[in-house]
This record gives sequence, C-alpha cells and structure tokens, in this order.
Amino acid sequence: MKVAMCDVNVIKTSGRRDASTRRAFLRSGASLLAAGLISKHANGASPSPPAADVSIEDFSSSGRSLGVTLVPKIVKSEAEWQRQLPEKAFIITRKAGTERAFSGAYWNLHAEGLYRCICCDTALFDSATKFDSGTGWPSFWQPISKGNIAESLDHSYGMTRIAVSCRRCDAHLGHVFDDGPRPTGLRYCMNSYALHFVEKTS
Repeated sequence: MKVAMCDVNVIKTSGRRDASTRRAFLRSGASLLAAGLISKHANGASPSPPAADVSIEDFSSSGRSLGVTLVPKIVKSEAEWQRQLPEKAFIITRKAGTERAFSGAYWNLHAEGLYRCICCDTALFDSATKFDSGTGWPSFWQPISKGNIAESLDHSYGMTRIAVSCRRCDAHLGHVFDDGPRPTGLRYCMNSYALHFVEKTS
C-alpha cells in the first residue's frame, strides 16, 4: 500500500517537474523568438512577407507593347498613399470614391496618348479606344491590356456593379458597363483623378 502511495507521489512529482520543464522551455523559446525579432527590427528587416509579383504588360510612349513582365506588386500604407497623391486622387483610388460628372480633366480630352495609373504609372487605356459616352467621365471600350486591370463585384449604394482597379497597385479606377459601342459593347467608365495622361510620341 505504501509502495502504491509512493508510486502515486512519484507520478505527481514527475508531472510537476515535467510541467516546470515545459514552462521553462517555452519561456526560453519565447525569449529567443523575441530576441530574434528585436534583432531583425534592429537590422532594419521587415517582419512582414514581401508582396507577391504580378504580370503586367508594359507599353512604350508610342503605345507599342513591350511585352509582359513580372513586377513586384505595389503595397503602401494609407499614410504613404496620402503623402504621394493629391487629395481627390487619394479619395478615388484608395477609398473607391467617384468624381462628379464633367468635373475631371479627361472626360472631354481628344489628344492621342496613353492613360496611366496615377498611383503606379501602369498603362491602362489607349486614346484609340476612347469614346464620347455623354456621361461626363472618360470612357473606353477596352483597356490597353486586359492583364493590367482587375475586376470585382461592387455592391455599394444598393447596386451591383463591376469595379475596375489597377492590377499592380489595386487603385480603384471606376466601373465597367455593358452599354458601350462596338466591337466590345463595353464602357469602361473611369475617373480622371485615377489616371495620368501621357501624349504619344513617335
């Protein structure tokens, strides 16, 4: 009976020691991890993983395709975008805002050139596909490259629309509708403040 009691005591004592050992191990592991993180921060390393690469079709100033290249996706904090962009461009591209009709710089522009992203300069639209939609926003029947934009469902304001954004930096550009002219029948209704126009050169 005493042996049995001793055996029980040994088990209890062993359990306490094992628990103490585990706690000590975990504490030391946490300390090492914290020290590693502090060391990384001290050396200027970022604790977050790098942004994924995206495939973008690049274009020359004449509008000629330079081929598809793999480039880093641009990810910035809200504060960084605010410092980079004019206020209206920030509200539209980073907060999915919309400029007032007929208020933007490009709705009635007829010059030949490329419309690039105001945030990252990715080529988005060519003036050759621009048309007068009568809406007060610059409108195009197709993007310069389907791979340079991304589309997603937008359920804001009690409607279901297809939102269009820049694939490289996720800037909100506008929406696409199915009431455009031939050959696509689409109307990419963009915000001027989301774009940067560059005239074509030979």
